[in-house]
Amino acid sequence: MIGRLNHIAIVVADLDEATARWRDVLGAEVSQPQALPDHGVTVVFIDSGNSKIELLEPLGDDSPIAKYLERNPDGGMHHMCFEVDDILAARDQLLAEGARVLGDGEPKIGAHNKPVLFLHPKDFNGTLIELEQA
Repeated sequence: MIGRLNHIAIVVADLDEATARWRDVLGAEVSQPQALPDHGVTVVFIDSGNSKIELLEPLGDDSPIAKYLERNPDGGMHHMCFEVDDILAARDQLLAEGARVLGDGEPKIGAHNKPVLFLHPKDFNGTLIELEQA
């Protein structure tokens, strides 16, 4: 069902500082910041050649990652995103197998302007999984 690893997301407290560190210390190519109000985050993508790293900063007081930063002030790995050929078929198969889809179960448009869903971390060894339509 899952395809290519699209990205690994890392929560950061200061997006500008984190972006500069990845760019200046590691020599990474970084995108411009992109605000995603529907998801409550601002993101920057780092191209690693065969995949991406997504840096996430809270956007607004009700950001879903604000609590993550309260528990982990230094930030850290937040989720892994895998591509799927058919996000609705993948969702239905996962639900039939007992996996939990977060939110209302309907895909939302993600940072790449493609439908995305998130799967409950307790169903995948403590790891939040994002699925993105390929």
